[in-house]
Amino acid sequence: MALMLVKFDMKKRVKLAQTIWFLYWFAVMAGVLVFSMGLFFKIELRKRSELMDNNESHLLPNVLILMGLIACGVNAFGGKVCYDSLDPSKFIKWKPMLKPFLMFCVGFNGLLFVTALLCFVMRIPLQFTLAEGLKNGMRFYKDTDTPGRCYMKRTLDLMQMEFRCCGNDHYRDWFEIQWVSNRYLDFSAKEVKDRIGSNVDGQYLMDGVPFSCCNPSSPRPCIQGQMTNNTAHYSYDHYTEELNVWKRGCREAMVSYYGGMMNTIGALVLLVTMLEIAVTIGLQYINSSLSSLVNPEDPESESEGWILEKTVGETFTDIMANMKAMSKGGKVEEEAEAGVATVS
Repeated sequence: MALMLVKFDMKKRVKLAQTIWFLYWFAVMAGVLVFSMGLFFKIELRKRSELMDNNESHLLPNVLILMGLIACGVNAFGGKVCYDSLDPSKFIKWKPMLKPFLMFCVGFNGLLFVTALLCFVMRIPLQFTLAEGLKNGMRFYKDTDTPGRCYMKRTLDLMQMEFRCCGNDHYRDWFEIQWVSNRYLDFSAKEVKDRIGSNVDGQYLMDGVPFSCCNPSSPRPCIQGQMTNNTAHYSYDHYTEELNVWKRGCREAMVSYYGGMMNTIGALVLLVTMLEIAVTIGLQYINSSLSSLVNPEDPESESEGWILEKTVGETFTDIMANMKAMSKGGKVEEEAEAGVATVS
């Protein structure tokens, strides 16, 4: 018994072919959308690649770009087949390759679904990548004269202003590292000597943050130095007063930004997957309905279409039997080759 059997006449077959043809070209545009989203996401990641600890973060956009390109090719081919199915003389040339093509489409739809899931789960490794990347970036903030690191100050400043954030997890992260270059420190000054001497690593640590942490919306001029010293500023108590620097950590801000982007892309890829499944089922109905014409000599005769020629259980049993047969065939060939080698 065929799965989801449907009876067709000439009029129904033509209407189905025209509908699936239209959906296939709509799916081509969906493939372009997936490709474009992957390209956009890759560009966004490359803008701040210095703040990411590895290149694995580019896996997802690369997969999206590849799947988008494949979708365009697969759907263009499917649209051509649907168009030619209206003319039996043209359709006959596609008939031998339709079964392998439909099997490829099923596999492709599965990969597309996995890609959509990746969009949702890649948020987790992104958090660790950003945490380590931001930590290293902050450590290199002061190295404006070091080749390969001289760009880091500008990158971090622009990022903190754009995302309205400060530090890795909190603005106090800047208190734990030396972010002012030795080039701008007066080592003859007592304050500098005391600060460096009081630190086991010989670093110049202070309770201050870069200017890019300042919130321009604050009515009070930015207090970015001696932030924990209440006596250094008039009418100021850092325990109770609303600080005029961004309190949100940059890792949280960037994960929120990229995570939101990935969730949106994942939802769109799921919609594209549903569209791909629909056109694959439609093409299977076209193929099966044209293969089961009551009178193959008469294109206008009635026919039946199905998704699977047998039930799901019977189809699965046939697949397993074919796989076992192929496996036995391979073993027989290996034994035959071993026998020939022994004789020689």
